[in-house]
Amino acid sequence: MIEKAQEAIYSVSCKDIGKRIDQFLVQKSANFSRARIQALIRDGFVTVNNRVVKCSYKVRAQDNIRMIIPAEKPLELKPEKVDFEIIYEDMDIVVINKPAGVVIHPAPGHYEGTLVHGLIYRCKDLSGIGGILRPGIVHRLDKDTSGVMLVAKNDNAHQRLSEQFKEHKIVKEYWALVYGPIKEDEGKIELPIARHPIKRKKMTISDSGKMAVTVWKKISEIGRFVLVSVYPITGRTHQIRVHFSHIGYPIVGDSVYSRKKWDHVSRQMLHARRIVFQHPNTKKKMEFCAPLPEDMKDLFIELNKKM
Repeated sequence: MIEKAQEAIYSVSCKDIGKRIDQFLVQKSANFSRARIQALIRDGFVTVNNRVVKCSYKVRAQDNIRMIIPAEKPLELKPEKVDFEIIYEDMDIVVINKPAGVVIHPAPGHYEGTLVHGLIYRCKDLSGIGGILRPGIVHRLDKDTSGVMLVAKNDNAHQRLSEQFKEHKIVKEYWALVYGPIKEDEGKIELPIARHPIKRKKMTISDSGKMAVTVWKKISEIGRFVLVSVYPITGRTHQIRVHFSHIGYPIVGDSVYSRKKWDHVSRQMLHARRIVFQHPNTKKKMEFCAPLPEDMKDLFIELNKKM
């Protein structure tokens, strides 16, 4: 933990001219993730020639770049007992099984009972890396999506895992129950996703969005429903839900992206089943699975009885 604020001064060499300042500083500051650098820039801790700049600023010859690394603040959250299972934990990472209904971090309308509250209750050595309200969070699951999730416990782990996510080296497998029938046994969806222009909490397919890639395979069919294994190559917000809805196979129980309502379910039938990654410290290949939650198991049993 950084107990006192630190200062770093950088000059721009010929080979660095034209680089974005966040990219430039990541290369110069190997101990910090790009997300951390961008947060410092946005919060005014980075100046160029004594002026605050944006992350997109392109560095120039003769630029005098000053970066202040503030002392890490203690987490200003009250630890709470939150229902989730720790699958694995060591000095660098925590792997958890998140239940459906648990919000990842505090946000308007959810100031208590989040996963972050539970993490600081269960993990006494969790650092504030990632922000005061998002300690250790390197990826997220939607509130009503269950399953395996990876958390970093220190800055080095946060940086290494963030790099793996950025470079698409982490394998994430989801199981989703969708409305069928589906003729194909497998497929690949490549469609750009952007925030909805009117409904700002919703995402949509748009040429102005960022490209998103989802690979899927059919596992089994239960009447008009299909269980699919899904591998999101990119990590856009609501990616799986938006993609399957757009191609005509919305996820069962999805109240946002499906027009079909079914009283038997209270949330989208989407579960993060498996994650594969390289340990940020030992470099060892790690693989963890989260079993299907009871509500999905019960639904499959009910559907099979009706067949």
